[in-house]
Amino acid sequence: MTATDYEALPALAEEAPAPSAGTVVMKFGGTSVADVDRLRAVAQRLVTAREAGNRVVAVLSAMGDTTDELVRLAHQISRRPVARELDMLISVGERISCSLCAMAIHDLGHEAISLTGSQAGIVTDTAHGKAKIVDIRANRIHEALDKERIVLVAGFQGVSTEFDITTLGRGGSDTTAVALAAALGADACEIYTDVDGVHTADPRIVSNARKLHAVSYGEMLELAASGARVLQLRSVEFARNHEVKLHVRSSFSAADGTWIREEDERMLEKALISGVTHKSAETVYRVEGVSAARLFEALAQAGVNVDTVIQTGLEIVFSADEGPGAEDALGSLGVEWSAREDLGQVSVIGAGMKSHPGVAAKMFSALEELGIQPVIVSTSPIKIGCFVARDQVEQAVQALHAAFELERPEAERRHA
Repeated sequence: MTATDYEALPALAEEAPAPSAGTVVMKFGGTSVADVDRLRAVAQRLVTAREAGNRVVAVLSAMGDTTDELVRLAHQISRRPVARELDMLISVGERISCSLCAMAIHDLGHEAISLTGSQAGIVTDTAHGKAKIVDIRANRIHEALDKERIVLVAGFQGVSTEFDITTLGRGGSDTTAVALAAALGADACEIYTDVDGVHTADPRIVSNARKLHAVSYGEMLELAASGARVLQLRSVEFARNHEVKLHVRSSFSAADGTWIREEDERMLEKALISGVTHKSAETVYRVEGVSAARLFEALAQAGVNVDTVIQTGLEIVFSADEGPGAEDALGSLGVEWSAREDLGQVSVIGAGMKSHPGVAAKMFSALEELGIQPVIVSTSPIKIGCFVARDQVEQAVQALHAAFELERPEAERRHA
């Protein structure tokens, strides 16, 4: 229940000229372009892809902590920065990355052009700070590709239907890349980051976690919503809606990463569970004296992303990350409510569990052996999530990873 509205298929995608060669969209996150040396490495990677015969479009994030520094600057000068002006300010980070990378590509003997989100034809709604893409007018990108240029597009931004600069929210560069891949009919969208793919658990907690070769869209949605921070949730939903194959891989290695794609029976036969995810801290609210309709309408208006929801009689229990927003919404309703901030969430996720009984039994047995008592349990066809004491989260992750034998080579799901 983390996101509800997703972008429509870009209207001009069908009108765009058919590419004469394979098109690849490559997105590089902030750590991948953190300094000049890393930008040069990205430029070399783009040139290599171009020399392999691809039409190359790159989406770049801001360098390192640039966006955070710009936000801090805004709050130093204004206690409540105007949303429009804040978007104008923080959109410059991605443009810096793109222009510098284009210079590096020229030095390598290739043609490149850097484009802002608006120049690239990314049209959004008018919601500053959390805009959604409504159209992509990719003519200028196609013209540059036809001239054999590498196209660099500033991620995380676009231009609204009222001609203002807008930003897409945290992680929005992933959505920019996937949307462009859909509009351009790209063969794949490669997401380059500081990890080498999606793992069966957080390698910082589980030392023998395996890198997954393939994950279905549905599993990746649950993984992203349940704590895996490799991909932005909205970008995965966009990819599923428009059948864009995603490849999550390391910026610092040539090795294959993890493919996110349509569900494949061979994939599910390899392992029942794809992974164990966790959120170390998530606030759980209990509310009485209000209908579900009124409650969630107020939370939506406050911009609160709700995760787990359970209703028993007159009591509604839900979890959310945005504490201040949720508390403001609950205060405006004048209802009785309480909050727990001593819990974390551990989830077991896998499309294979739909046709295999006993997953819940194994999960609860593993937790019981450690004396871990779930406070709240939520399920979907491919997920079982438990809220446990915050100081027991890591122990629970390790136990569940071992219980489902995710350290075995079969857990990688190699099938291609």
